[in-house]
Amino acid sequence: MLFGIFGNNNGNRHVIIKAPMSGKVVDLSDLPDEVFAQKMVGDGIAIKPSEGIVAAPFNGIVKQVFPTGHALVLESMEGLAVLIHIGLDTVNLKGEGFRLLVEEGSTVSEGTVLMEFDQELIEKNSYPLESPIIMPEGQKIKSIEFTKEKEVKKGQDVLMKVELR
Repeated sequence: MLFGIFGNNNGNRHVIIKAPMSGKVVDLSDLPDEVFAQKMVGDGIAIKPSEGIVAAPFNGIVKQVFPTGHALVLESMEGLAVLIHIGLDTVNLKGEGFRLLVEEGSTVSEGTVLMEFDQELIEKNSYPLESPIIMPEGQKIKSIEFTKEKEVKKGQDVLMKVELR
């Protein structure tokens, strides 16, 4: 098992979520999409990407791949599900501009490239690029510490530290 970097704080489990893409950090409440802004899907943070590459933010498995390629769910070694959703309303592109490089059930290591996407195509179709990184299973979470950084680099910077119940 690969628990070395997470430590064990009095029996509490932690998940370190690195930035899955490079770009500007955006608070969910600032998103022009009420479902994400009001955390109806779950808590998290968003990134306005500076490049069209998404990498695994931790070691885990690909739990779900959306048929249109605009989103996927990863599960950490500790069992925390994380939804990575590229842009807003991008489901309407019906897969155009998205290239998935993994499939459901794939085991991934931190930094594994998961997908590529065409930023220009998304913007040309007037969809916001801000990409929510959400934890939909809030009942498993005790606390979340978000980065204070305004910009993050894919695979290098810690985006969130999550303490599990």
